[in-house]
Amino acid sequence: MRVALTLALLSTLCFGTALITAARGLRSLDARSGAAISIPTATLLFIVAAPFALDVGEFRWDAALVFAVVGLFFPALVTLLTFRANDQLGPSVTGAISSTAPLFALLAAAVLLREQVPPKAIVAACGVAAGVAMLSWRRDGARAGASRWALLLPVSGAALRGLAQVMAKAGLLIWPNPFAASLTGYLVSSAMVLTVDRIPRARKLARTRTAISWFALTGFLNGCAVMLMYAALARAPVSTVAPVVATYPLVTVVLSAVFLRAEPLPARAIAGVLISVVAIAYLVAG
Repeated sequence: MRVALTLALLSTLCFGTALITAARGLRSLDARSGAAISIPTATLLFIVAAPFALDVGEFRWDAALVFAVVGLFFPALVTLLTFRANDQLGPSVTGAISSTAPLFALLAAAVLLREQVPPKAIVAACGVAAGVAMLSWRRDGARAGASRWALLLPVSGAALRGLAQVMAKAGLLIWPNPFAASLTGYLVSSAMVLTVDRIPRARKLARTRTAISWFALTGFLNGCAVMLMYAALARAPVSTVAPVVATYPLVTVVLSAVFLRAEPLPARAIAGVLISVVAIAYLVAG
């Protein structure tokens, strides 16, 4: 269990750092083009590493099919929904609503995997969701003129993120190979984002070398995060991994304060950090 928790924490670190690098890339390139760079970059790295890291001796078609289905919406669709939500609602509202992902994961784990979700996992997931919401939410965070229907974007993204963890866990129960799960999912996701990127649009920004570099780094970090998350799921139940991974916005806030010289955190945000940390400490205690 300690190994799984360590892997989940490392995944959190990578996810949180990737938000910083993606923000730098989005300064000069649109979200759809950025996704078409970051996800294929990670896929290419997985392909290069495959001869050394992929053991096909226990290959299972049924597990590979599950991993491929996950790839249809994670990370591809989740990334596009999150970027769109940021554009429509702003990052604070998007971050607050997205923090509900572990609640969806626990529900899906109980229904689809018949996983026994302990009460402390439910308490921890609620604590993380509340803490991240307090950390992210701002009264002036919503975009002017945003439609109520736009709230479905981050809600859908959170639900799909939680479902992806459960489906990946189902595949890993058949074929416990996190690298295979990552490679298969990313191959499908790359095809998805590259197809979406070819859809005509009114305005398309030029891809500068700087933007490409930031999004390539984002892809590397997200790819590592996903594989570490899958490695944790191969060793521990969803109820243990999902709440830990959901704390990645805390990493983003710390890095923003240190490297981007963000404004000092208000008391509400500090309270949100403390609530999330205490929730995870309660989850892993004992």
